[in-house]
Amino acid sequence: MLSDIEISQKCEMKHISEIAKKVWIESNDLEYYGDYKAKIKNSFLEKIQENKNGKLILVTAVSPTPAGEWKTTTTIWIWDALNKIGKKTMIALREPSLGPVMWMKWGATGWGYSQVVPMEDINLHFTWDFHAITSAHLLLSACIDNHIYQWNELGINTKSIVWKRAADVNDRALRSFNYSFDWKEENIAINGWFTITTASEIMAIFCLAKDIADLKHRLSEIIFAYDNHWKPLKVANLKIQWAMTALLKDAIKPNLVQTLEANPCIIHGWPFANIAHGCNSIIATKTALKMADYTITEAGFGSDLWAEKFCDIKCRIWGLKPDLIVIVATIKSIKYNAWVKLSELSNENLDAIKNGFCNLEKHIENMKKFHLPIVVCLNKFASDTDSEISLVREKCEKLWAHFELGEWFMKWWEWMISVANKIISLLDENNENLFNYLYNTDLDIKTKIEKLVTEFYGWKWIKYSPEAELTIKKLTNLWYGNLPICIAKTPASFSDDPTLFWSPRNFTLTVNEVRISAGAWFIVVIAGNIMTMPWLAKVPNATRIDVDNEGMISGLS
Repeated sequence: MLSDIEISQKCEMKHISEIAKKVWIESNDLEYYGDYKAKIKNSFLEKIQENKNGKLILVTAVSPTPAGEWKTTTTIWIWDALNKIGKKTMIALREPSLGPVMWMKWGATGWGYSQVVPMEDINLHFTWDFHAITSAHLLLSACIDNHIYQWNELGINTKSIVWKRAADVNDRALRSFNYSFDWKEENIAINGWFTITTASEIMAIFCLAKDIADLKHRLSEIIFAYDNHWKPLKVANLKIQWAMTALLKDAIKPNLVQTLEANPCIIHGWPFANIAHGCNSIIATKTALKMADYTITEAGFGSDLWAEKFCDIKCRIWGLKPDLIVIVATIKSIKYNAWVKLSELSNENLDAIKNGFCNLEKHIENMKKFHLPIVVCLNKFASDTDSEISLVREKCEKLWAHFELGEWFMKWWEWMISVANKIISLLDENNENLFNYLYNTDLDIKTKIEKLVTEFYGWKWIKYSPEAELTIKKLTNLWYGNLPICIAKTPASFSDDPTLFWSPRNFTLTVNEVRISAGAWFIVVIAGNIMTMPWLAKVPNATRIDVDNEGMISGLS
């Protein structure tokens, strides 16, 4: 059996100009990055601004498990299938981060015969978007220290600096460190931290900015520290928002690539969902909506983090409305949530289905709160039995969720066309979009947190640390209380404890910290232990990656 990278390398890719013609993008509207990648120029974005938006399909998933749910793969297959039945369709996906690629997985370009290509380029440096974001982030870090060293005219309180440095690799040694420099014959000691680039506020801003002007304004609003009177200090005070924007001027243009089926794909941006909103850029999504009758986008695992933030943050800020939600699940994920060992997930176990279904049930229950039609797509593996599948189907239909089986190992196009037709029929039946948000941003900060915690996650009590209480009061006094809430927690559980699978209820959530992302326009609420600089595996994936004398890469899958 061929590996993912071998399948992608055997693909005879079409020149990206040919792919662009399928969606009426002319050659002079592209900036080429070789033969198979291009950025879409602003000139094309301006041409399509008056186009009517197509329908928006949001693909999400259950709580992630070690067995894998194949969410991105399903997203790409549905998209290829819609094209197969003659629907004018686009897809907007997130860019992979080097951290996970070098850590323990193979990136975010799909699997098997459902991939976007060139797989190696996309998973590594791609069009250098993440490098540009890292550079803009580090420019701010350098200017903060330089300002303190030179004269500190702003009166920066060195113990109040909240801006971290950034790198797009997992390096646990950089999580925290101390550094110092002499200023006016005084030795100033400063505590420093690194975050991975995808957890940078600049990444969140990059993905929420509608254009260059909006990007520049949002960058200027970043709070990097406080002065001795605890007045917030912003990038605008340092007067470097223009330089930071200059570093991002090319990166902010969406990237065009193709699938193995030679269908056009936009891939652009990715803020981590455990610390930000976890979706591709608003520019990518809005561009796709103007280019096609149907746009598919992904708000990954699980729906309690990414899909909620897609709706309550991304859609709220720019007035988007999804028309349908697809929840990806597997028999193995359901069994795993009944505490079945990984080695036993392939064995038929109807009791485990009954006990573990509560996780999928909670995801369905949560997504129904947005008042949209829901399709549960159950990816079928060879070990899944008819009895297990029938039981899941029965339980889903009792919850009024549409059920489709993803038999991609065996039937391929027959299954995909069936799912595509189901999606189209549901969209045609639901012309009146009743989409709504989970909460009103005019509510105070604690009330918004409590609505998410009790009504969405199923938590019963909230415990705030003294630091979190103080920050909430401070943000309210600074007039930031009307921003959306971004819960930062483990994706592995509805709780703040990654070891609590299934659907735990009646537990206490501990809010350890509250942060303001003033440029991204949301408040980050940190529950449990969240690391923004991850670690590498005991045997990292980087040890398996190689390149031969002809430049062919191996080991990415």
